[in-house]
Formats: sequence, structure tokens, C-alpha cells
Amino acid sequence: MSLLGVDVGSTGTKAVLFDGDGAVLGQAYREYPELRPQPGWFELDPTAVWEAFTEVVAQAASYQGADPVQTMCISALGVAFTPVDAQGNFLYNTITAPDSRAGQQAARLCAALGEPKIFHITGMPPHPHYTISKLMWMRENRPEVHAATCKYLLWPDLIFFKLGLPLRVDWSLATRTMAFDVVNKRWSQEILTVAGISPEMLPEPIRPGEVVGELPAGVAEQLKLPPGCLVVAGGHDAAMTALGAGVIHAGEAVNSMGTVECLMVAFDQPKRTEQMRQLGYCCYPHVAGDMYLTQAFNYSSGSILRWFRDNFAQADQQRAATEGRSVYEIILQDLPQGPTGLLVVPYFAGSATPYMDGQARGAMLGLTLSTDRATFIKGLLEGTCFELRLNIEALAQAGLNVQRLPATGGGARSPAWLQLKADITGKQVVTLNITESGCLAGAILGGVAAGVYDSVPQAVDQLVQQCSIYEPDEHSHQQYDHYFSLYQQLWPRIRAITHRL
Repeated sequence: MSLLGVDVGSTGTKAVLFDGDGAVLGQAYREYPELRPQPGWFELDPTAVWEAFTEVVAQAASYQGADPVQTMCISALGVAFTPVDAQGNFLYNTITAPDSRAGQQAARLCAALGEPKIFHITGMPPHPHYTISKLMWMRENRPEVHAATCKYLLWPDLIFFKLGLPLRVDWSLATRTMAFDVVNKRWSQEILTVAGISPEMLPEPIRPGEVVGELPAGVAEQLKLPPGCLVVAGGHDAAMTALGAGVIHAGEAVNSMGTVECLMVAFDQPKRTEQMRQLGYCCYPHVAGDMYLTQAFNYSSGSILRWFRDNFAQADQQRAATEGRSVYEIILQDLPQGPTGLLVVPYFAGSATPYMDGQARGAMLGLTLSTDRATFIKGLLEGTCFELRLNIEALAQAGLNVQRLPATGGGARSPAWLQLKADITGKQVVTLNITESGCLAGAILGGVAAGVYDSVPQAVDQLVQQCSIYEPDEHSHQQYDHYFSLYQQLWPRIRAITHRL
């Protein structure tokens, strides 16, 4: 018996096969490009994502051996939607969260209902990056696409459609559309009516962890999975990462260091305060029990390193291929000690919480003729850590205190980055036995649905373990306090300039 967790992300899709004890039997990853057809537009080619999904699932399934895959469960990026016709054909590219094209539509929605009411219904602080505003944009600006659309689907429900399974969307992903009633767990007719979107164009919401269906024999054969393999509803990648990191109790948090950096904090009742709304902090269902989460995030974290890799690290990529190493391991080696004296605003794809400014742009101050490559790279990392601390302090203002930072994702493989995070935030940073927590959450939910584990808490106790601990160095933390104070002042001062670029 083995359990398959799949994570569909904004830059690639990963599949990890686990045994019942949480050991990794095998994994696969495929990257795809992010498309930027116009300034402020962010899209994915859905054909590339679908092909990556089928390839990584088949490759991961090849490791099952005598332990057939019993369940498959998907973690996926939120907000990103794709219109399809009745046969499941893609009618337009997937539009992703950082995309800022729907500003006018979001403003009209807010004018009609009011920001506080939208936040109270959906748990999402109104913003153009949520799905519903972009559906309005599609209806108004691509009427021929809208007219041909049978369903607007997020990625897990799109995969279910392509696999011949019932059209379902879990509560956590449904909430990220800003069209879902976060308390009553149903599509908000009031919001959909104002938006001009029929609820029939959206999939049926279900609880995370419910069985969606069994794979038909023909589809299972294509994916190298056994016929009858259970497909289980997963959830939003941030919520799945939280579950895979063991965040199942109120007050616990996890820091996901992926393409987008997320900080998730759990609580046991819906929490929608005015401070949360003003700072951009949401409230949406966790994939664990009846818990809820809020999310602080930065669009440009791992994506900044990918940007550096693609534009300035060709020699590193060749060396990595020759030596059989990760290119990021090479890029992040031999970084200088102490603060760099650089201030990097990491808004390469706009700012997320707490400013929620889609027109924001990145900036770097403090460059001199003595600034070398290693200093430049560490400056990029410092910028992401300053942004994390900014959000930790803003969350505290909203009554959500973060005490420690379990770290997951690709960035959690870098000891230098983890120590820097501890030094700048002043929080203890810990690593876990599995960095791909979103995929592990898929194994947990799938295993519970199949009866492999008695409950989610029992599975977490068995599978999630703490590994390395990074304590903040007091001297470094004091040094970084000075630079963080400057960082806090930086964006409000340069905002007027960057908006005109």
C-alpha cells in the first residue's frame, strides 16, 4: 500500500509517493514557464500544467513496486482558474493570483456590496487578485470565451474533470475565489449575482478529505495507477502545507518557503476582524477538521531566486548539471557574514500582505562598486526575510501571534536562509522530516479516507517529526533591527515613484 500526494504549483508540479509510515518511495517534478503577456498579467499554459501532472504522477507511480497506490490527493495553488467547455477543452490560459488585470471589476464589486460585507461573507479581504473579479473581467473582455465556457475550474477540479471524475472543489480552494460563504460553506449567491456569474459554472463544494471518486480503468492505466485508486479532495497549497507540517491546533503556524512564501496561522473559529481586513489577512477553512487559517504571503520569494538563476546563473546551471547538484545549493553557498547593508524590496510580482498592492515594483538600495555577487544574492534573501518579519509584526497587531516558525518547501533546504530567517525575525526556525509538506498532507488525507490512519491527528503524530532547530543569534538580530527599521520606512517613501514606472 502506498499513498500519492501531488502539488500543482505556479512554476511546477510535484508528485511524491509515500508508504504508510511516511517514508518517501519516489518523487517526480516538472517545471513550466510563467507567462506574462502584458505588464501585470500572469498566466500559465494549461496544456503544459496538465502534461506536467500526468508525467509526474506516472513517474512517481513507477516506484510503487509491490505496494500499489491506494489513494491520490492534490494540493494546488489558489485563485488560479481555467475556463473549459463541456468536453474539458481549455478555452483560455490559466490566470494566476498575482495577475492584476481585474482592478476595475474588483472596485465595482466593492462599490456594490462594500468591503466589510464582502470580507464578512467570504473571509477574503477584497482585492483584484481573487478569482471572482477575474471571472467578471473574462465575461466583459472575452465574451466569446465566457459564452463558450461550461465551467470555470480551479486546478484540482480541472484535473478531476479530465480524469472523468465528479466536478468537486474543496472548501479551502473555493474560499480563495472570494465568492464562497466561509461560514455556511456554499457559494455566495449574493456575490455571484453582483458579479454576473452563474453558480452552475462552478463546481460543487465539498469538505477536504472527502472521496471524490475512483479512477476509471482507462485513465488509471495512462497514469500508471491501479484501477479503482481513490481520488480524495485535498486543498489550497497553503492549507495543505500547514497540515503536512503538523499545524492542527489553534495558535500553531508554518512558514512555507516556495515560489510564493506563505505564513499560515491556525485558529478554531472564524476570525474576521477589521484589522485583518485592512491588513489583507484572510480567514478560510483549514483542510484539517473544522479549523480555520489566515495567511500572510509574499509573491516573490523562491521566484526571486528563480529569476536570478534564469538571468544571471547560466554557469551555475552548467556546473550543477555536471556535478549532479541543485543549482540553488551552488547559488547560495559562501554567502557573506552579517548584514549586507542592502535593502531589497521583493515586490517583483507586486506586493501581497500587508500592503496588497498589485502595482508595486521591486527595488534595491545600498549598491556600491564593492557590492559583489554573493552580497547581491544575500541581499535578495534579506529582503524576503524582512518581508516575513513585516508580516509577523502586522499579524501581531491583528491579534495573531507567531511564536516559532516550522519551515517547509524548497527554501527549507538552505541552512543559510533558515539561519538568516531566525536572525532577522527573532523567532526559532525548525525544519521537519519532510520538506514537501503539501504532498505529505495529500498522503495524510488520502490515508484517513482509505482507513490507513484512524484520524488526521493520529496520522500527524505518526508522520510529522521535527528535525533541525535554528535559534536566532542575538548579536545578529540586534544588527538586523537597524536595517529592518529602515526597511519599514522604505516602501511608503518610494511607492509614488514605483507606481509611475
